[in-house]
Amino acid sequence: MLPEDPVMLLSYVNTQLRDHYSSLEDLCRSLGVDRQALTEKLKSIDYEYEEARNQFV
Repeated sequence: MLPEDPVMLLSYVNTQLRDHYSSLEDLCRSLGVDRQALTEKLKSIDYEYEEARNQFV
């Protein structure tokens, strides 16, 4: 289960991307998460996925 709070979600997702997944697509597929919903939630706190860095910045 992913954190509901956007700031906690950001921390969790970036840690998972750094430690376990080579892309956001891999993370979403593995965790059964809707990519669009995830990116929109993090965009609400002004973070967007940067593919080259494999993290939300």
